[in-house]
Formats: sequence, structure tokens, C-alpha cells
Amino acid sequence: MGKIVAEISVSLDGYVAGPSPTLENPLGEGGDQLHEWVFPLKSWREPHGLPGGETGPDDELVAESLRATGAVVMGRRMFSGGEGPWENDTNANGWWGDDPPFHKPVFVLTHHAREPLVMEGGTTFTFVTEDLENAIEDARAAAAEQDVLIAGGADAIDQSINAGLVDELLLHLAPVLLGGGARLFDGVGPAVPRFEVTQVLESPLVTHLRYRAVRA
Repeated sequence: MGKIVAEISVSLDGYVAGPSPTLENPLGEGGDQLHEWVFPLKSWREPHGLPGGETGPDDELVAESLRATGAVVMGRRMFSGGEGPWENDTNANGWWGDDPPFHKPVFVLTHHAREPLVMEGGTTFTFVTEDLENAIEDARAAAAEQDVLIAGGADAIDQSINAGLVDELLLHLAPVLLGGGARLFDGVGPAVPRFEVTQVLESPLVTHLRYRAVRA
């Protein structure tokens, strides 16, 4: 059975998105800076249907994560930025168009029921109205022997850590300060696993920090 991996880009002051997000700017003010390191990479461009791209240690790390992942879990806001009934969500099919870059099952946490959304390229979005544990259980079944990726946002990752479900934490630390927005770990309680560092990989635009959960 694969691992449960929480992976996200984060600023030096702990934010995974900037303040004042909108449909036109879902990562908020300055939030795009968190991902400048990944946009040029071959392993990011290929699943987005883009040619070319840079290779090297950053690219190898992203490619390894993509190969290891069999299913993805994300929050409703990461999927569409909306809330409430789906018929009122102007972005109800997500940010990525008809051919999302996941190419694998994606489980979306929501309070509002909806039939699965089958997209081009092998991506199916399944909307889970039960708790996070149910979403991860469904994702484990879909992933088979591969990893389940908890891709965000901050609240979904915090919930996963609080529930003791995260085996590995992979943070892409961008050298920027956002000063506000959605902050990682604000919702984490005191009774959580201890993490130990297993990998540090540095490059000019990002430092990759991999942690393993240490349980008794």
C-alpha cells in the first residue's frame, strides 16, 4: 500500500495562497510567486499539454511525485474556488478545462452532493460529502499500491495532519513573503505526529523539504 503524502508550495511566512483570491486570481495577491519554480519544468508542462521544459533536480523531484501518485484528494476551494450548492458555482467544472492535468482519480471534499465528473485524459472528479477519512479511504482504493496525494488547500492538509493520516509531508518553500492569505498549519492541533526531515533539496527558486511522520 502506498503512502499518504501532503504536498504543497508555501511562502517563507507560511502562506499557500495570498490575500483576496478571486476567480480571475485564485491564488490571491502574489500567490503565483509560490509556483514560479515549477512552471518552467518539463514534468509540469507535459501534463498541461505544453511543449518543452527544463530538466534537472527540481524536474526529477516533480516527475517522481507524479509517477508515485495514484489518486489525489483536494478541498472544494482548490477545485473551483466556490462554496455552497453547485448550481450557484460559476466555476463548477474546476480551473483546468476539459483535459485537467491530473490524469488519475481526484476526490474533492464538499458538503454538497454531486455526480462524478468524467473529464478527458483519464481524470475523474468524485465529490465526497462524508468526512476526510472517507475521501482518503476512497482514494486509497483507487490508488491501489500507489500513493495518495493530498494536494491542498491548507485546510485539507491541516485536517489530514490532525487526523494522523499523513505519512509524508513535502513542502516546496518559495523565497517570498506574502503577508497574508491562507496559512498552512493554522488549523493543526497539539496532538499531532512528530515529523523528521528525510530530504532537503535546494535550488535558486525553491527549497524542497520532505518530512516523514514518526509514530509510536
